[in-house]
Amino acid sequence: MQDLIELLRTNPYPGRGIVVGKDRVYYWIMGRSANSRNRVFTKTEDGIMTEAHDPSRLEDPSLIIYHPVRTMGDALVVTNGDQTDTIVQRGSFRDGCMAREYEPDEPNWTPRISAIINADGSFEISILKNQHDGSNRCQRNFFAYEGVEKDRGYFISTYQGDGNPLPTFAGEPVEVSMPEPDEVWAALNEDNKVSLYAKVGEDVRIYNKNLGD
Repeated sequence: MQDLIELLRTNPYPGRGIVVGKDRVYYWIMGRSANSRNRVFTKTEDGIMTEAHDPSRLEDPSLIIYHPVRTMGDALVVTNGDQTDTIVQRGSFRDGCMAREYEPDEPNWTPRISAIINADGSFEISILKNQHDGSNRCQRNFFAYEGVEKDRGYFISTYQGDGNPLPTFAGEPVEVSMPEPDEVWAALNEDNKVSLYAKVGEDVRIYNKNLGD
């Protein structure tokens, strides 16, 4: 098990990230461009969505405006893109992920990361990524967990770190410690962090850098 805070403190740009633990879920977004940084999380009836902090400065809304978190029956779906809606519309995590692929943002080909947390504590994490072998085929990986012990979780992000192009996350989700929401927000790179969604039990807290959090 690795220390999530240490992983975040030593990585200036993991991109978007999902952490699932026992009765605890974190999702954050980061940005390097002005367009990506011009965002906030807002609550919706069944989760949250990203919105432009300053609508007059919004350039291309594709890939940055979406619903990261939505409920699907008694399950919670968390993703880094509009595949959230595909999963909910299909009523199936697997079917929704199989209908999508990585983002069309060459040369990064940003992976789509997704998770579903079931009422019984089991969960599944998926990453859809470019194989980076010249074929542009989509590699779809699924990791299913029957649950997790208290104070532990599993972490996945879009990138391994900063770079041009950005290096895609590799390997399985990382088993990590589960710190408190304030600690996660503080550990994210100050220049690049944008927003954080934290769900602890039934309590939801949202952090937005653009709103002074």
